[in-house]
Amino acid sequence: MAASSESTFFEGTEKLLEVWFSSTKESEKPDLRTVEMSEWKKLMKLVNCEIISQAVTEDMDAYVLSESSMFVTERRFILKTCGTTTLLNAIEPLLKLVKEKCGFDSVADIFYSRKNFMQPDLQHHIHRSFENEVVHLDSMFKNGAAYSLGRINKDCWYLYTLDEVGVSQPDQTVELLMWDLCPKKMKIFTKEVSKDGKEATHRSGIDKIIPGAKIDDFLFDPCGYSMNGLMPEGKYITIHVTPEPNCSYVSFESNVPQESYNELVMKVLETFNPGKVLMTIFANKESIASQSHKDLDAVLDEGQYSRVDHQFCMFKNYNLTYTYFTRPVI
Repeated sequence: MAASSESTFFEGTEKLLEVWFSSTKESEKPDLRTVEMSEWKKLMKLVNCEIISQAVTEDMDAYVLSESSMFVTERRFILKTCGTTTLLNAIEPLLKLVKEKCGFDSVADIFYSRKNFMQPDLQHHIHRSFENEVVHLDSMFKNGAAYSLGRINKDCWYLYTLDEVGVSQPDQTVELLMWDLCPKKMKIFTKEVSKDGKEATHRSGIDKIIPGAKIDDFLFDPCGYSMNGLMPEGKYITIHVTPEPNCSYVSFESNVPQESYNELVMKVLETFNPGKVLMTIFANKESIASQSHKDLDAVLDEGQYSRVDHQFCMFKNYNLTYTYFTRPVI
């Protein structure tokens, strides 16, 4: 997941895909978790990554990848990959796979998102610009809608979704993308300091962010870290760390429902001490987090960070909060 030396660049910024499937034959009870491991491995080859480990609960199968993570529930598929992976190459084969193996014959909703890359010229041509990605996605979906939040000449965040009502069950996701990380904190995620993923998880305090999760973690050699934390009812957290000083980057993501994300956000910031943070909160109208955007400014004003940008969007069934904040340089 991480580069082999401090002078070598590695693109920690992930491409994130979430697909919700539906079927006209619901009586057959289709389930994505019936797909065999061998099929997932074939799909990951198209993305240029590999499955390292698997953790399973009653409601979810979670995979740590050589470049981030994959999650599979009854009807939702999540794939998050970093580096120069070709995530969009997986979509058409995925649609074919789940139709043949599970009986899902339609897409209820899709979300593709990412921060702007540090070095986009190193990406495959499909991912070299968001415009290229949109063209590729539009070739597969009729009702796609593409957005850019933040400052297009600075740090920003891209989103592609469907212009439809989408998922009706409660759904929410909070994501924090962090860079300019504390070098001391980042050393924990190297073999110099930690012998394995378990030690890095404990030393960093990651195990205290959301206690009680079933953790599957991995420390790469010589550096780099990934973890998936599973909880009941298909809830998860996932964290990925690129610790090199010249391209340090951390991502945190969770779908654990909370009326307010203030406490969780502060725990994440205290754990990693980033200089810059891009945060998004996605919540549909059925979720208890649908109004969680309202008190975000207060927690930032009380802390050591300053808000740079704050945007709120309303889609047909989702509210989206985008916030970019930084720690002032003293």
